[in-house]
Amino acid sequence: MRKSCQELVERIRGEVSDLDRVVKRAWMTWNRSKQLSSEQEVYIDSVALNLHSIYSGLERIFELIARHVGEKIPSGELWHRDLLKQMSQEQKDIRPAVISTDSFFCLDEMRRFRHLVRNVYTFNLVPEKVEPIVADLVTSWSKVQAEILAFADFLEQSG
Repeated sequence: MRKSCQELVERIRGEVSDLDRVVKRAWMTWNRSKQLSSEQEVYIDSVALNLHSIYSGLERIFELIARHVGEKIPSGELWHRDLLKQMSQEQKDIRPAVISTDSFFCLDEMRRFRHLVRNVYTFNLVPEKVEPIVADLVTSWSKVQAEILAFADFLEQSG
C-alpha cells in the first residue's frame, strides 16, 4: 500500500474513533439535560457544540477522501451539501459510495443543524428541535461509522 493511502486510512480510523467519543458525549449530555431541567440550557449548549463537532469531523473525513482520490472539492455557497452528496454517490472506476443514501439524509439534517448553531445564539436553540437530531444520531451513528470504516478497508485493500 502506498504511504499516502496508509496515512489516509489511519487518519480516517483515528477521526472515527474520536467521533465515537463525541457521539457518546453528546448522548450522555442530552440525557443529563433531561434529568436536570433547571440547568437544561447549559446542557443543550454542550449538546449543540458536540453535534457541531461531529459533523465538522465527518466533513473533514469527506474532504480528505475527495482530495486523496482526486475528486473536485465542491465550491460555492452549497459546497457543504454538495460534498456530502458526493460522498453518497459512487464515483465510477474511482471509488464506491462512502456513505449510503440513508446516512446522507441523516447527516444532511446534522449539516443543517451545524449551520444553525453557527448562525444563532445558543439560547435560541429549542430542546424539542434538538432532540430528534440527537436521537437520529444515536440510531444512525453505528451505521455511518461502519460505512466509513468499510471505506477505509476498501482503501487499504486497493491501495
